[in-house]
Amino acid sequence: MFDRWGRFVYRRRLLVLGLSLLVLAASGVLAAGGGELSNGSPGTGSLESFRASSLVKQELAPATATPAGGSFLLIFSSQTLQVSDSAFRSALESALEPLRSDPRVTGIDTPYTVPPQFAAAVTSKNGREALVTVHTRDAGTKAQKYYGELRSKVHSDVLGVQGTGQIPINLAFNQTLEKDLTRAEYVSLPVSLVLLLIVFAAVVAALLPLGVGVMAIVGGIGGTFLLSRYTDVSQYALNIVTLIGLGVAIDYSLFIVNRFREELAATHDREAALGRTMASAGRAITFSGITVAIGLSAMLFYQGTFLTSMGAAGAIVVAMAVFYALTFLPALLALVGTGVDRLTIPFISAAGHGFWRDLAAWVMRRPLVVMLPTLALLLVMAIPFTHLRLANGGVDALPAHIEARQGYDRLLSDFPGQDQNTFQVVVDYGSGAPDASAVAALGERIATVPGVLRVDPGGTGPHIAVLNAVSSLDGSSDGARAILKQIRAESVPRASVLVTGPTAIDVDIIDFIIGRTPAAVAFVVLVTYLVLFLLTGSVVLPLKAVVMNLLSVSGSFGALVFIFQDGHGASLLGFTPQSLDPSIPVILFSIVFGLSMDYEVLLVARIHEEYRRTGRNRESVAEGLEKSGRLITGAAAIMVAVFLSFGLAEVVLIKAIGIGLAIAVALDATVVRALLVPSVMRLLGRWNWWAPGPLARLAERLNLRERHVEEPAAA
Repeated sequence: MFDRWGRFVYRRRLLVLGLSLLVLAASGVLAAGGGELSNGSPGTGSLESFRASSLVKQELAPATATPAGGSFLLIFSSQTLQVSDSAFRSALESALEPLRSDPRVTGIDTPYTVPPQFAAAVTSKNGREALVTVHTRDAGTKAQKYYGELRSKVHSDVLGVQGTGQIPINLAFNQTLEKDLTRAEYVSLPVSLVLLLIVFAAVVAALLPLGVGVMAIVGGIGGTFLLSRYTDVSQYALNIVTLIGLGVAIDYSLFIVNRFREELAATHDREAALGRTMASAGRAITFSGITVAIGLSAMLFYQGTFLTSMGAAGAIVVAMAVFYALTFLPALLALVGTGVDRLTIPFISAAGHGFWRDLAAWVMRRPLVVMLPTLALLLVMAIPFTHLRLANGGVDALPAHIEARQGYDRLLSDFPGQDQNTFQVVVDYGSGAPDASAVAALGERIATVPGVLRVDPGGTGPHIAVLNAVSSLDGSSDGARAILKQIRAESVPRASVLVTGPTAIDVDIIDFIIGRTPAAVAFVVLVTYLVLFLLTGSVVLPLKAVVMNLLSVSGSFGALVFIFQDGHGASLLGFTPQSLDPSIPVILFSIVFGLSMDYEVLLVARIHEEYRRTGRNRESVAEGLEKSGRLITGAAAIMVAVFLSFGLAEVVLIKAIGIGLAIAVALDATVVRALLVPSVMRLLGRWNWWAPGPLARLAERLNLRERHVEEPAAA
């Protein structure tokens, strides 16, 4: 089938080229049109914290409704003046004057305008800082569009000014992510070109994969913006599209171009060379794309979180990478033919020198000696993962030099009560009326919980009563989680006790993700196993591949905890050590498992091809590694460069994903593929290719085996 496709592309190369460029143009229009990306998760209504918040909005919102719009905070400070000084007040009022006349500002609250009982809360502990709330006509992204203009109007020669609050914090995340994406592209594209030049030793051959990579990114961004018109798509999705798209597209194109050069040199016939290229490399990258998409599909199990949109966006860009690698690239190769080797680079040889064959032979002479220390290394790397701690990312995911982050840190440290954490306890009586005495008794019991400072009434609706338990413990701390556990253990006759607030939301989302992870992992492993069975016809190799991949994932997870949670290298990499966001392990597993299987497919496909030709296991492993090892190393080096460019990101989540992926790919392409795979395949021998009779016959019927590959006479 793939051979016929390659020959069809050769004969209709201009048509295929035109159609692929038409898809690119449509993608470009969608990408240029943009779309609305979400700042957070839409939420899962089944979680207790979300149900509690919904009840409060339904029953108490009409009585406590505030004017529509948003707000942001300004912190005015002085080294010498007190907030109570007339000079401080005069300077503050003067700085705010431009905002009072702006129609987008609906009100301003200062220590001098709020009721006296609230004045202390908006004055710092040392008395030299004032907290001002600026109310805006709009909320969310609308307010973000003009926040910068409003902020630029506020300045003072006497007082320092910092802006923070939900609007500037969300804006800072958006702007920082955009800068991270631009920086990654500026770094990864030139580095990828240099590495491609080293791999191919020819300018034309090197430029082709890079061009396909850019096309895949455009297609992925266009598809993501199209998706955003119908569902919530996370602002992180574009970073994932570029991160995955560039690496995978270059990876696939590299194998196509290299195989075409080999076949063209052997046959001197463009049509035959293109057919054989599609039958081998084209088939392999198709299966590889399927396995990567399967890995990304794990994120679809987390409906209601931003992971779903990231998984969908990743699958879109992988599909675009496979599409262009099977259409645009072969059509272009059909046109250029031997011109693919033009503009050769002196002093660089694209030919192999037997290194990988010699390495495979060395490993297979002493498989246990190589395998056991390698396994020990991966297991040691995984040890830090045993003390993984999860917590939803907050403002500390922003770099410390950003004003919104600085203002937020100052708000928590300098202003009384701002560092307090509230547990909103909702007593739900269903269709009945609240029992005031029972609710009061509950409040008294909650007040005795260690860590609770006080319990305030939060209002009463037709069917609910609300209590606000206040604590000074950080919302994601173990102490706050212990308070939540004790409150949720309380009960009230004829009512259910629900808790919401930062800690409750944090714990509920973590539990939600952990609860769905076994099903997501099982699905990915089983479907990947099935795909590899169809590729190889073996029930042993897929099992070996899954185990190898899980080892790669475990090692990279351990490294991630060691760096980002334990803080090793924090000053060098420029981040605040913190618990890992629960989405990071999910994203890392989804991408790493798919990409690791990517290399497994490309390597095993070549080994399988040699085994079908010769019937000799050791020689097939050595020859397969020789013919694909250099390419896998080159492709992995490019992927590592791409991922490390995202490691330069300032948002911790993107930085962690980039560095985690770089470590995982480096481990997989060196330790796993070069050492573990040959040693394990040597020990398994002919069992590598074994399958029970009925399954072997099924694979024979379903497998996309190419007829031009010669079978061994005595296989």
